[in-house]
Amino acid sequence: MATSSWARRRQMIYGGGLFLFFALVIAPVIFFYIYEPASCFDGKLNQTETDIDRGGPCALLDTRYIQPHAVLWSRAFPVRDGFYNAVAYIENPNQQAGVKNAIYQFKLYDERNILIAERFGQTTIIPEKVFPIFEGRIDTGNRTPVRATFNFVNVFTWERMVDATAGLTVRNEQVNDLETAPRVSAELVNTTVSPVVDLVVIATLFDAESNAFASARTVVERIDAGETKSLVFTWPEPFTAAVARVDIIPLAATEATQ
Repeated sequence: MATSSWARRRQMIYGGGLFLFFALVIAPVIFFYIYEPASCFDGKLNQTETDIDRGGPCALLDTRYIQPHAVLWSRAFPVRDGFYNAVAYIENPNQQAGVKNAIYQFKLYDERNILIAERFGQTTIIPEKVFPIFEGRIDTGNRTPVRATFNFVNVFTWERMVDATAGLTVRNEQVNDLETAPRVSAELVNTTVSPVVDLVVIATLFDAESNAFASARTVVERIDAGETKSLVFTWPEPFTAAVARVDIIPLAATEATQ
């Protein structure tokens, strides 16, 4: 009887030891091997997401909480010899929400509403901003466009974003030589602590009735922190309208690596 009792106790001790070894060593190894922490790429509605892998801590946003963007206007302006610049003004009211790859289409129509030219492009929908989209030197084959339309043609993927141009300011705008070869000059100032590269700057001119009648584009490859750079926009033909307002808007900037 004593031997049998000791054998049972020994079996219990061995069994308990095996259990503790499994619980303390083997089980954690198995757990960490098969465990997948919640993420924004796991195909599950978890964390504080409002849709699967969207919203909450995720970079991608739930489109149900996105306010619609608006195309405020689109126009085509003559340049020379049957070429036209096309511009559209876009409004995105969403804070810290934008689209990196928005594909768009300009269409130009003549007085009989016949399509005479079209141009596709790609842009970024900038957060909480009214901004222009510009396409230059569209060939209309010497036909005169009287109407220009603009629309986006792809499905947007909205994500968290900040306007990298927020620290760039434009000052000292001047308009000269309107009766010969119009010229607009200004200064671009980088008030941030980081350089900015690959910058597109659009100038649009308006008359006294706030109708746009000309636009041009220039490129700034790099502007360092605290730096000021000169901007110049030119047109080959005199304007037929008086300049009442000038919009100069920097776009499509990215922060440079030091």
